[in-house]
Amino acid sequence: MTTTSLATRLAGPLFFPVTAYGPDGALATDTYRAHLRAGIEAGAGAIFACCGTGEFHALTPQEFRTCVAAAVEEAAGRVPVVAGTGYGTALAVDFARSAEAAGADGLLALPPYLVRAEQHGLLDHYTRIAAATSLDVIVYQRDNAVFTPATVVELARVPGITGFKDGLGDLDLLQRVISAVRTEAPGEEFRYFNGLPTAELTQSAYRALGVDLYSSAVFCFAPEIALAFHTALATGDRDTAARLLDGFYRPLVELRDRGKGYAVSLVKAGVRLRGLDVGPVRAPLTEPTPAHVTELAALIERGLTLLGR
Repeated sequence: MTTTSLATRLAGPLFFPVTAYGPDGALATDTYRAHLRAGIEAGAGAIFACCGTGEFHALTPQEFRTCVAAAVEEAAGRVPVVAGTGYGTALAVDFARSAEAAGADGLLALPPYLVRAEQHGLLDHYTRIAAATSLDVIVYQRDNAVFTPATVVELARVPGITGFKDGLGDLDLLQRVISAVRTEAPGEEFRYFNGLPTAELTQSAYRALGVDLYSSAVFCFAPEIALAFHTALATGDRDTAARLLDGFYRPLVELRDRGKGYAVSLVKAGVRLRGLDVGPVRAPLTEPTPAHVTELAALIERGLTLLGR
């Protein structure tokens, strides 16, 4: 683990690896490591291990620790490793401490399990997670964890909380959050992320708010496409961005929305289609239908063709 601030280290496409399972359903560590290496070698800017795409909800504490440690070892300091944490406050603290012991550089704090809380309760929850370790914490807004601008200002003032990942998609609210933190917590090192599923589809809008970081599930199975799109946005190449949006990303999102849990299971299917057998998703998630996997294969080929490959 490095002492350099996580917020200053994050750049480029953010890699959210899937978690690999063997035929018996157990963790397939060697395959998981191969997946990690492939992402790092492809140009990942950071590894977010055991988060949503990595089926945090399905992992035992020991499996979580094994996966985070493997990510740290494979990264070997080349890119930062951020681990997921979540559930109720006590378990989130336990997972946070386990991630720190495994050598992670930071934490992505997923929404609390099931409950809907008042703003001061959410603030207390994330403050306790931040106080539990020396790791920088990114708070993930989505589902039952939605924050007012005033609460995010307070979060930005909490030592150790250095980022805010938006999975809600309310740009009016996010603009007010950014403005409030900028004016009421000046000097705080605080970064924002687009955390919507298939974030590339909305990233042009987020960039207009000054949000340049985003998670890329596509990077798991088609890093060539993800990197080309990331470069197009960064360089102002609107033609390439539009070509990939129209020919690949929009159809992918339309396919993703045809099945519950496809934001994870379709990604794992994509990894398998590209030659690495990472196994199926764990219950209660379900696999895509064979017809949908066939459509995904055709989409991947179309995306690569759009790049001239």
